[in-house]
Amino acid sequence: MADPQTYRPAPGTIPTDPGVYKFRDRDGRVIYVGKAKNLRARLNNYFQPPNALHPRTRQMVYTGASVEWTVVASEVEALQLEYTWIKRFDPWFNVMYRDDKTYPMLAVSVRERYPRAFFYRGPKRKGVRYFGPYSHAWAVRETLDLLTRVFPIRTCSNGVFNRHEQLGRPCLLGYIDKCAAPCVGRVSEGEYDEIVQGFLGFMAGRTDGLVRGITSQMEQAAENLEFEKAARLRDDLGAVNKVMERQTVVLSQDTDADVIAFDTDELEAAVQIFNVRDGRIRAQRGWVVEKTGDEPGANERLEEGQVDPTLPTLMQNFLVQYYSDAVERVRQEEEEDRRIEEQKVRRRGVDQESRAAVKPAMPVPREILVDTLPEELPEVTALLEEMRGGPVDIRVPQRGDKRALMETVHKNAAEALHQHKLRRVGDLTARSQALQDIQDALGMDEAPLRIECTDISHIQGTDVVASLVVFEDGLPKKNDYRRYRIKEAAGDGHSNDVGSIAEVTRRRFKRYNEDKLANPDEVAEEQTFSDERDDADETAGGVPKRFAYPPQLFIVDGGKPQVTAAQEVFDELGIVDVQLIGLAKRLEEVWVPDDDEPVILPRNSEGMYLLQQVRDEAHRFAITYHRQQRSKRMRASELDAVPGLGPSRRTDLVKHFGSVRKVKEASVEEIQQVKGIGPKLAETIYAHLHQ
Repeated sequence: MADPQTYRPAPGTIPTDPGVYKFRDRDGRVIYVGKAKNLRARLNNYFQPPNALHPRTRQMVYTGASVEWTVVASEVEALQLEYTWIKRFDPWFNVMYRDDKTYPMLAVSVRERYPRAFFYRGPKRKGVRYFGPYSHAWAVRETLDLLTRVFPIRTCSNGVFNRHEQLGRPCLLGYIDKCAAPCVGRVSEGEYDEIVQGFLGFMAGRTDGLVRGITSQMEQAAENLEFEKAARLRDDLGAVNKVMERQTVVLSQDTDADVIAFDTDELEAAVQIFNVRDGRIRAQRGWVVEKTGDEPGANERLEEGQVDPTLPTLMQNFLVQYYSDAVERVRQEEEEDRRIEEQKVRRRGVDQESRAAVKPAMPVPREILVDTLPEELPEVTALLEEMRGGPVDIRVPQRGDKRALMETVHKNAAEALHQHKLRRVGDLTARSQALQDIQDALGMDEAPLRIECTDISHIQGTDVVASLVVFEDGLPKKNDYRRYRIKEAAGDGHSNDVGSIAEVTRRRFKRYNEDKLANPDEVAEEQTFSDERDDADETAGGVPKRFAYPPQLFIVDGGKPQVTAAQEVFDELGIVDVQLIGLAKRLEEVWVPDDDEPVILPRNSEGMYLLQQVRDEAHRFAITYHRQQRSKRMRASELDAVPGLGPSRRTDLVKHFGSVRKVKEASVEEIQQVKGIGPKLAETIYAHLHQ
């Protein structure tokens, strides 16, 4: 790798104008494309001391061997040029929202002489129109089965088509009127083309005219006493309505909008987009991408409940890439349609006018609803308005149906990110690679088959708790999870996170040392307090399970101070067979005891993903327990400990006086006036509240 200082531009040579820059490796390949309002200020950030850079940014500048830039007139031009270069060079270190090949699609091969409709899953190709994506493969096939009643487009492969063309008789679908059978000349090329155009128009969202047309034909057939034709049209109308019913109505009929939401963690980002046309959800897409680490705020520590500072940059990049790709795809389709039309017999009059109405809709809607505004809102809005040829409104919905829909989209993004992590965990090869990566990075003698991690949770020093989660062979072992209430390092509204880590470490490994000396039949000392024990922690006979054998890797949530505190406990207890590390949030630095510099794992390595998952699971488990304790404390009352005072009378007492404070101020006679409370119980309540 090249030292960034060897190719750093000379001072004063970088202009201060807006522009776009490219980093190239030693082979001349573009590895990163970026833009800047001020090129000098932006590029100087890449040539800082290595420790001040984000791990992925540091990897990028050491991979590069040269940097070049192009000055533009405005920030809008910079956005356009950045996208053009990203599309052209496909840089490795840029976030790219590529087509997800796992989504099932409904495709129509318009370039063929007799286009066919078929199920498709894979990268998009020229000469094919795609509709969807769909959530399940069966939804594509069922939609195709319903629509072939109304539009008898062929669905057979080219081999089947050619065979029946030679035989001179149609296939089964041709006999049951689910295919127009162009293979045997049942319809002319022009008539079949009209069927295809109707199918494409319906899938593009132009449904109102079709419904009105079928309804009118059905009523006319009924008036002419053609009841069989009317019944057939009725069934066709039912099939069309069934397809339309799957497109959920979420907004008013005249609403065209895209709803976009992100969910992120330290390494990855998930985005979901719902395309709403005429008030109906026409399509839904999602991507999970790795964050570059070059976004503003990527080096900041993300606290609980804090909004990710990288979201505005991620949203901006997504809007530019997604809509630029969509507009380019529509232009390519229009060019293909023009070339296909030139190859066919030109039509005249009404027929040609009807075909002109099947033009694809503009992919940039009038309204774009986002959960976070993009970083450079005026520039992004101007770019999208130029693409659309009209006004575009980018905003965050605040209330009503649009806000509710935004929450649904955000839940989908969070679930997509969660499922993405689960798929990685469920992959045996990925888990094995992750354990191997951790072993190599830490220099361990063997892979850490058992990993434990602890985390602290509290709010301003109240209800301080800790969690201990266990992973075996890369999978969570939830029956070995433990939770703690911090006693020594917290209390009276204060909390020492370093001391809390030390306390949890001491309690966990003190139990381990004691269990090693105990006989297997002896009852081991309980690790948790009495109110912390779960039913899962006990056997059928009431004897606590042993938690004896140690992990190969013990992780504490934090940096160097937390690791040092845990190592002091290890030295105190004589623990020498457990590897100790600390994992700092946001920067994802791995701290090892007695080492002033952290270990940096590649951000895209399976080992880093596994460490992150273990840390996040410990964080989740600690927060859950903290919320339980806080909720329990907030529900507690001084009246709970009064002997003989049950829940019903306690409720009546508070309802009568209004609050516990007013109950304290009441006399024994006043307490007796409450229904169900006699003299003896009133004296007991008064004595308990004034002791």
